[in-house]
Parts: sequence; C-alpha cells; structure tokens
Amino acid sequence: MKRILVIEDEPEMRRNITALLRYHGYDPIEADNGRAGVELARRGKPDLILCDVMMPELDGYGVLQALQQDPELALIPFIFLTAKGEKDDLRSGMDLGADDYLTKPVANADLVRAIEARLRRSQQQATREFKPNFSSTEPLLKLGLTARATETLLWLAQGKTNPDIATILGITESTVKKHVQEIFERLGVETRGAAAVRALEVLGSPSRRLQ
Repeated sequence: MKRILVIEDEPEMRRNITALLRYHGYDPIEADNGRAGVELARRGKPDLILCDVMMPELDGYGVLQALQQDPELALIPFIFLTAKGEKDDLRSGMDLGADDYLTKPVANADLVRAIEARLRRSQQQATREFKPNFSSTEPLLKLGLTARATETLLWLAQGKTNPDIATILGITESTVKKHVQEIFERLGVETRGAAAVRALEVLGSPSRRLQ
C-alpha cells in the first residue's frame, strides 16, 4: 500500500483528501503545517507528498527546500496544492523541483489521476534505474535550441502542458507554442512524447546522473 503524506493546514480540506486517498487504497498520513510535515516525511518515508503552499510554521516552498536537502527524501514525488491566486508564484516552486501542482479546489478525479501518474513514473524510474536530473537546462543546450526553447523542453519532458509551462516561465501560451514548434523542427520529431523521450535520454545519461 502506497503511503501518501498530506501537508495541509485547512482541516476540512485535509480530511477530504485523506478520506479520498483511503477510498482509493492509499495509506495517508497527515500534517497540519509545513514544519510538522517535514518531520513526518523524515519519519514516515512516504511514497508521495501532497503539500499546500501557504501554511503556518513553514510554507510549501520551505518544505520542498528542506526535502531537497535530504538525499533520502529528495526523490519523493512532490505535488503542490495551490490556491488560484498563487499561480503566479509557482515558478519558484517548480524550479525547486516540484513534480506537479493542482489548483484548489481540485476535482477528486484529477487528484487521483495526478497521484497515479506520479507514482507510476516514480516506479518506472526506480525499475529502470533511470533518474533524469531536471535541476538544470545545461545538458539540453547541446541539442541546439534557443535558451527559452530549452527551458520549455525541460518542463515538457516532465509532462507539463502549455498552460503549465506558460505559468512556470512567465510567458504567454502562444509563445510556448512557438517554442514547442522550434523543438519539433530542431529535433526532427512530430509529437510532444517524442520530444520528451529525446530530452529524457539526455537528462538521464550516466554522466548526468553522477553529478
């Protein structure tokens, strides 16, 4: 049974999420603030973390930074739960290494799908000993893309949609589309999936994993 840590300071939201997780066969553990969440992550070693952004004691960004500094916790899939008004601040969180974000109130089906997708990707990576490093665009520069298209490819390879990438990079969706088209033409591919595979080959190379 997969263990999922829910870090959320709103009691009703936390209860609803944990009840949903139990219904779908997960083992939820919960914390009502960021500092308690970090401690629970260290003790409980969850398979995935759902974390609110704005919280007392320690906000979601602080939680993610603390986890990234611990080698045993840094690779745990991490999903932000964010209010609509906080979307403009998401880039800093995504740059820190978050895997995804969901805007509250999130539909139950969307939450479950996001969790399943991140757990599945984590399992695939563990099985294949394939650990792409998304911390820098530098390895992707050798593909010959412009700097902005390289940033776009980095997020595309992590499964982000055009609206997601626009939010993260602080640009318009139409600009993202132009960068995606450049990626297709430069890499000689026709789909986002093919572009992502090419990026993952670079980001998951042995020399990159050793860094």
